[in-house]
Amino acid sequence: MTFRYATRDDLPAIVALLADDEKGKTREEFTDPLPDAYYAAFDGMESQSTDALPNKYLLAVQGSDIVGCLQLTLIAGLSRRGQLRAQIEGVRVGSSARGQKIGEKLIIESISISKSLGAALLQFTTDKTRKDAHRFYERLGFVASHEGMKMQIS
Repeated sequence: MTFRYATRDDLPAIVALLADDEKGKTREEFTDPLPDAYYAAFDGMESQSTDALPNKYLLAVQGSDIVGCLQLTLIAGLSRRGQLRAQIEGVRVGSSARGQKIGEKLIIESISISKSLGAALLQFTTDKTRKDAHRFYERLGFVASHEGMKMQIS
């Protein structure tokens, strides 16, 4: 398995992974062609991204197949004495590839990238109903240290 950052051409495979999930299938629109909103969002991520502060989709690839993904964003801020933090979102492994430790390897790769770029903290949110995901992240050393809140504004 190899890891690489996504290109625009990878969007159909990424959206397929995002939709290949109990919650994702109600949130995503995996059609051919893909809705323009996905391309606009990807372009927005690319315009925000720099080498030092990436905002990219990291892909797990087996052969020519994209089998997992996550969004990795590095965020500069003032809190914690200006520590750089990394944030992951949209972690997915295709249903046909689950059980092969792909998710674990993807998270470990994101930690390695984040450390190499100087991040001191890696954070993410996960839906409260995803109990298996909570156990997965705890096994990897993550701690549920904060209570997250969201507000749908559109």
